[in-house]
Amino acid sequence: MREKRIKKWNRGWKIRLINEMNPSWRDLRPERVDMEPTANVHGFPPSRE
Repeated sequence: MREKRIKKWNRGWKIRLINEMNPSWRDLRPERVDMEPTANVHGFPPSRE
């Protein structure tokens, strides 16, 4: 599965992939599960460091 391969990537690669596919970092979950968004999430995700 692609998800399992991507999970092993370093953070920089993941950020670059997201910026290429979804540059506004728009929450895509509501589109995937056909539901209303529960939060207005914009910008960069919080760091876990």
